[in-house]
Amino acid sequence: MSKLKVIPEKSLTNNSRIVGLLAQLEKINTESTESDTARHVTSKILHLAQSQEKTRREMTAKGSTGMEVLLSTLENTKDLQTTLNILSILVELVSAGGGRRASFLVSKGGSQILLQLLMNASKESPLNEELMVQIHSILAKIGPKDKKFGVKARINGALNITLNLVKQNLQNHRLVLPCLQLLRVYSANSVNSVSLGKNGVVELMFKIIGPFSKKNSSLMKVALDTLAALLKSKTNARRAVDRGYVQVLLTIYVDWHRHDNRHRNMLIRKGILQSLKSVTSIKLGRKAFIDANGMKILYNTSQECLAVRTLDPLVNTSSLIMRKCFPKNRLPLPTIKSSFHFQLPVIPVTGPVAQLYSLPPEVDDVVDESDDNDDIDLEAENETENEDDLDKNFKNDDIETDINKLKPQQEPGRTIEELKMYEHLFPELVDDFQDYDLISREPKAFVFEGKVRGPIVVPTAGEEASGNSGNLRKGVVMKVTVSPKGDEDNKKPACAVLAKEDIKDNDRTLQQQLGDQNRTIASGHGLNNDIVKALDRITLQNIPSQTALGFTAGMKKDCSLPVTALTCANACSHVATCGNVLFEGRTVQLGKLCCTGVETEDDEDTESTASVEQALVEVPDGPTLHDSDLYIEIVKSTKSVPEYSEVAYPDYFGHIPPPFKEPILERPYGVQRTKIAQDIERLIHQSDIIDQVVYDLDNPNHTTPEEGDILKFNSKFESGNLRKVIQIRKNEYDLILNSDINSNHYHQWFYFEVSGMRPSIAYRFNIINCEKSNSQFNYGMQPLMYSVQEALNARPWWIRVGTDICYYKNHFSRSSIAAGGQKGKSYYTITFTVIFPHKDDVCYFAYHYPYTYSTLQMHLQKLESAHNPQQIYFRKDVLCETLSGNSCPLVTITAMPESNYYEHICQFRNRPYVFLSARVHPGETNASWVMKGTLEYLMSNNPTAQSLRESYIFKIVPMLNPDGVINGNHRCSLSGEDLNRQWQSPNPDLHPTIYHAKGLLQYLAAVKRLPLVYCDYHGHSRKKNVFMYGCSIKETVWHTNDNAASCDVVEDMGYRGLQIGTRELEEMGAKFCVGLLRLKRLTSPLEYNLPSSLLDFENDLIESSCKVTSPTTYVLDEDEPRFLEEVDYSAESNDELDIELAENAGDHEPSAQEEVLSDSELSRTYLP
Repeated sequence: MSKLKVIPEKSLTNNSRIVGLLAQLEKINTESTESDTARHVTSKILHLAQSQEKTRREMTAKGSTGMEVLLSTLENTKDLQTTLNILSILVELVSAGGGRRASFLVSKGGSQILLQLLMNASKESPLNEELMVQIHSILAKIGPKDKKFGVKARINGALNITLNLVKQNLQNHRLVLPCLQLLRVYSANSVNSVSLGKNGVVELMFKIIGPFSKKNSSLMKVALDTLAALLKSKTNARRAVDRGYVQVLLTIYVDWHRHDNRHRNMLIRKGILQSLKSVTSIKLGRKAFIDANGMKILYNTSQECLAVRTLDPLVNTSSLIMRKCFPKNRLPLPTIKSSFHFQLPVIPVTGPVAQLYSLPPEVDDVVDESDDNDDIDLEAENETENEDDLDKNFKNDDIETDINKLKPQQEPGRTIEELKMYEHLFPELVDDFQDYDLISREPKAFVFEGKVRGPIVVPTAGEEASGNSGNLRKGVVMKVTVSPKGDEDNKKPACAVLAKEDIKDNDRTLQQQLGDQNRTIASGHGLNNDIVKALDRITLQNIPSQTALGFTAGMKKDCSLPVTALTCANACSHVATCGNVLFEGRTVQLGKLCCTGVETEDDEDTESTASVEQALVEVPDGPTLHDSDLYIEIVKSTKSVPEYSEVAYPDYFGHIPPPFKEPILERPYGVQRTKIAQDIERLIHQSDIIDQVVYDLDNPNHTTPEEGDILKFNSKFESGNLRKVIQIRKNEYDLILNSDINSNHYHQWFYFEVSGMRPSIAYRFNIINCEKSNSQFNYGMQPLMYSVQEALNARPWWIRVGTDICYYKNHFSRSSIAAGGQKGKSYYTITFTVIFPHKDDVCYFAYHYPYTYSTLQMHLQKLESAHNPQQIYFRKDVLCETLSGNSCPLVTITAMPESNYYEHICQFRNRPYVFLSARVHPGETNASWVMKGTLEYLMSNNPTAQSLRESYIFKIVPMLNPDGVINGNHRCSLSGEDLNRQWQSPNPDLHPTIYHAKGLLQYLAAVKRLPLVYCDYHGHSRKKNVFMYGCSIKETVWHTNDNAASCDVVEDMGYRGLQIGTRELEEMGAKFCVGLLRLKRLTSPLEYNLPSSLLDFENDLIESSCKVTSPTTYVLDEDEPRFLEEVDYSAESNDELDIELAENAGDHEPSAQEEVLSDSELSRTYLP
């Protein structure tokens, strides 16, 4: 017989034997040759397929027609043996090739042909068992690769054929096994699952599964997998509950657990748990599980499995089931609205605040479990086949992707007359500097090395440009004011002037000691005149002395502190008190000091301390910004809703970065499931729970128990947030955070004080009402702690502490009304364990490094009082007043003109604007630390900073949400709204800082001086490192005519594996300024003379990496990958994707190579 000529393929040759056989088979199909010949040819092909991988590879190679020939023969042949041969060939092909070959068979129409063959074979009598086994085996393998397989099977009537085969052949395990495998594939489609359930498939499965037996374990495993898939249907799950199958499953599980001593049947035990997991996805199933004592059964069995690592999948799945079935509770609060109330001047008509004010009383006290919809079968008989493609678009609240919203409005939105109110905030545009003491008193020519394009005069909002700058006077501009109150604020002295003695004592004394002379921070060195080396000095990692920039401990050697007098039997000889009242007017107190005195360290450490105390830390460039006495004075005028009268010690002492790096914490194996098991014990062993309230903001009359072994808590100070504390066990406490004011959610930021501890005892803290779905606490981040004892021992810094840290969904939830329509909204727990080093210490814990509003005001005053007015133009204005009457500072920084000569003044006025802002979200304190680094760098004597000042005018709003910061909010202002969502249409009464910040930008647009850059500093709780969110790609190209896809920066590897501290954050603020040098080079209209070495170094200095992850936004990698514990231990199953665990999956252990570099990392900000 002649061979058929075939076009040569890369993986298919004319000389191949299989090609010839396939050609013969194709010829037989076309010529309707006798069946004996087809039987003979297919037999030879089967032999080759069984014996040679090369044959299987050639038949499924791209471009091969072998599969079409086989399927065509299968479709047309009437010969049984030929059919069986071809089916055997297909089994060989899909069994050895994995998913790719199965998909190849599907792409050639194999599913439809095989389903039709099943239909035809089912009509024959008697049924051919071998034929049915082969067809079901192939369909079970290729079905998961066909997205429409469920629809095809239902249309062809294959569901009932397979189901009836099982019913009629329960004792024929060889036939039942592939049928069950195919039922499992059918059940992936919800419509099919409901249809099979109505025909008794659930009851059928319980005839197959049963107690422990060494026989037919493979059949048992497949039956359990099929049952678990079927029970994902709520209809089938209710059917199982009604027939008492939950109790049956638990009984079977216990029996297999007891008899499977060698753990050879772990997959069967896991299959039973998967069925329980499916049935407990509905409320009736959870109730049946509780009634059958399922919590105690699974708890005990899982604890017995802990000793065997290979049984981790059983422990993980058991934990998930128990978490789902843990009864939902409301938070132990009178209301989830904030403890503090602030009456708004205007109640919004729509939005979350309007809904909050319209809620009926106590509506948020109701736990809503209506997520199951038990009375309605939601699984309609329509096509919802692509359930595998649950493509839930990730919504990032911090990124705007709507191109229409990103387009700037062409009209300012406010009239020119209205915008005149901002003229007084731009005196630099009209000042002629006649009365200033400038560097050059004599006017001299202003020389450009490049081509001079002529003087540029900036018009005001109300008039045309004028060539005579003298016509624009400050007096004219100042006639337009924001408000009478704003005028009054502007007339006040801009800063508190300190005596030289105070500056000497408070600014130049700094204790930096770790008890080891080897870690003593060296004093700084003088500036190097080389501009490139000067740039290098902003990398603080290389110069430890600069870690002290901007900080002082605020203490004298004798530890004499103005503190609150305590009622205590023990004399505190080391503390010299100044009485309760630290200044006249409103009473402000420091928190209590520990009564046992400062612990004396060993002689070696004490000697080292003394030596360090004598040393002065010389900051080479810039003032020391912390002043404890000045801070107290500023706190006096800070207005809070609770009217705080205490000052937290960390804010009073100040913080200096510790002289050591803090790596990310390695995650212990199984820590999360251990903590959750302890939570489950609360339900099983309720008598062991103390359940005693030890701190309560909602109860003003609550008194802290005086027992010696109970911790004492406090959060009644600026930026503090802790609402309630409940002692659960002797050394375990549940902590509840306060909602943002005029809100019933946004719980994440915490800052509180703890005292009364004992050393060498592990205390567990559980913050039980967090809301984010994931956190860097799951990836090595630790909370921060500040110890007063350590500060008194010359270590005044926040440090990362805590072990056994994890973040997981708990059993507390809110009603759907209180959650804004979201059903079954659960809270999350941050849990960490701390061992305190000192007895009766006073310690503070925080989500991130606190940076209060009063701290900002102190820093600004110190910067203003210390700057050189001949060199630096620094101005601190009041942008507006906040809802509670605090001023929102506006800072202007640029270089003073060299003289009042006309061209120098012209160059000064025409510098491009750079607009910066930060802290619109109060809980993102890292933004303030970066802003601090930016401000200090711009005010420094660094030659690069001077170059930037000479190039730009910096308009900075360092804190857009002062009220939120002061009152310990996480995201909102006192209006209860996210101010970062109000830029489109801000309300001057509810969002004054946004309204007037936008007004500044609109004013600049009106005078044709739109900023060259506007950068808003933020933080991110679930992303790592330091990164930027930019404009949309289209807008970037539109504005810059540059290729937005070009990204020539790479990641700075020096931060990998670290928890980013204030040193690194301030460094980022400085590096962002250096990054503006690129814009100076590319956009300066006056062609400034920059040293080429400076520009080259700038390219090397800014290092980061980016990629396009959406059509409109550049971001870095997505949130941390989902890890097994986070999936398995979520408190809900019906709002989570059902992700199968790997057979031997345990806890996810983040490796050191994972990019877990920062805690609440900065977003939409700057490059490292």
